[in-house]
Amino acid sequence: MNYLLVDDDGVFSEVLARVLQRRGQQAVTARNGAEAISQIQNRLGDQAIDRVVLDLKLEQESGLSILQQLQALKPSLEVVILTGYSSISTAVEAIKLGATHYLCKPAGVDEIIAAFDSSAGEVDVQDSPPSVNRLEWEHIQKVLNQNDGNISATAKILGMHRRTLQRKLQKRPVKQ
Repeated sequence: MNYLLVDDDGVFSEVLARVLQRRGQQAVTARNGAEAISQIQNRLGDQAIDRVVLDLKLEQESGLSILQQLQALKPSLEVVILTGYSSISTAVEAIKLGATHYLCKPAGVDEIIAAFDSSAGEVDVQDSPPSVNRLEWEHIQKVLNQNDGNISATAKILGMHRRTLQRKLQKRPVKQ
């Protein structure tokens, strides 16, 4: 298998690439959507990319928009979304857009490979109800996604000050 690792954290991408290569896989990295698209277009034949590990939030781009571009370019790609900012709404959106699986960071190599081998469109959702703080986080993520990442528009819709919203978004997502 040939993997493309799209993450703005270069250290993470390089370590993951080395581990995959030690396991007999081919792996290349990209730090943004333009590099990812270039890698897909330039690798043909037995060097063609089969699987993509895509970070949900890159520095200036949304992994969801990159996912759409990659799927349009090569519909047969298997894509696992990897994120430190998980929410049910973004997981559902990623699966709708064609992701194979959605994983929360930190995720190990075994977990990532298993995600590719599991049922397509699988999202792990626990049976216990989420906390109020978790519901708030997910609602904020949903509204932010509907506004294409526009903080000011999202804050206006949520009825909160823009800086308050920015502070909430800088925090790690609350656990279930």
